[in-house]
Amino acid sequence: MIRNPFLDTEGIHNFRDYGGWTTQGGSKVKTGLLWRSGQHIGASEADLLAVKALDIRTVIDLRGISERERNPCRRPDGFDGEVFFHDGETSSGPPHMDVDKSTTTEEFARQRMIAVYTRMPRNPAMISMFSRYFRLLAERDGASLVHCFAGKDRTGVAAMLMLHVLGIGRDDQMAEFLRTNDAPTMEVLASQSVPGIEQRLGRKLDEGAIRALLEVHEDYLHTFWREVEEEHGSLDAFVQDAIGVDDLLKDRLRERFVA
Repeated sequence: MIRNPFLDTEGIHNFRDYGGWTTQGGSKVKTGLLWRSGQHIGASEADLLAVKALDIRTVIDLRGISERERNPCRRPDGFDGEVFFHDGETSSGPPHMDVDKSTTTEEFARQRMIAVYTRMPRNPAMISMFSRYFRLLAERDGASLVHCFAGKDRTGVAAMLMLHVLGIGRDDQMAEFLRTNDAPTMEVLASQSVPGIEQRLGRKLDEGAIRALLEVHEDYLHTFWREVEEEHGSLDAFVQDAIGVDDLLKDRLRERFVA
């Protein structure tokens, strides 16, 4: 029976366990400890009860300060874990929302998403948060949750980097990344994001544009890998030199999360 990694939620998008993958050495990433999702502003009471049962002790919120102010996350009653975030902006997308009248919204959306993944490897705020994520998970007990606005781009890269450090091969890194497209809560993300984008653009998004913005695609992650390899030579070098995951930290993470 194939394990369903998604938590059954009503108002949180893409809440799932990204453990369970098999390492290149044949071991397994533990389940129940590494969670990822979109933001929790729309969490229902049932969602909060389901999240509380996971006993998450550490939350890494990859959103910037303006995102957090506009969309404050709900936490379960009695939540006594800690939430960590960057005291500034973290978005790696282009600052403008203009689209030329001769450009389809689908072309615009794909260009915008590629720009996000092109910029992310050089975004100081994201480098800092990725580094913090690894250090916190090596130091703190219990389950963790990493999330951003949509739970697919910044969060998707954070999960990919963790799986890489834990010894998961590139094909499975991509498979975990693309699993976002199987999330049963796409309408939650659409309701939280599409109206605002359309308002800023001053026009309706076509179906292709909505898919480009709400889903993830192989060329998004390939863009990130390409940018990293052009600048650092390899993903391993990026993880060590930019993120600061040395052999000692890598061993501690594998000891905690690989069985």
